[in-house]
Amino acid sequence: MQPAVVHYYVWYRVDAKPTLAQRVIEALLDDVAAHTGIRGRLQKRRDDATTWLEIYENVTATATFEHALAAAVVKHRAAACARDHARHTEAFVAPD
Repeated sequence: MQPAVVHYYVWYRVDAKPTLAQRVIEALLDDVAAHTGIRGRLQKRRDDATTWLEIYENVTATATFEHALAAAVVKHRAAACARDHARHTEAFVAPD
């Protein structure tokens, strides 16, 4: 049986200094890619430039990915970029 393919979406509101926040998140994306082979993408909400979204698609080794993402958040202090340090992670799979 093939493992389920999971897509992760992490959204948050950038508190201040978007240039610094973008450097932090780009380093986080690089770190996650180096450890998992999953290259995330960073998007900003079209009608609210303070709402950012990291997208990680086609993840099959979910435990490894989640561990790498959590470690990268700590290593790069990514939560400090988010208002109230709140990063919201949601995971989606295709319906059966």
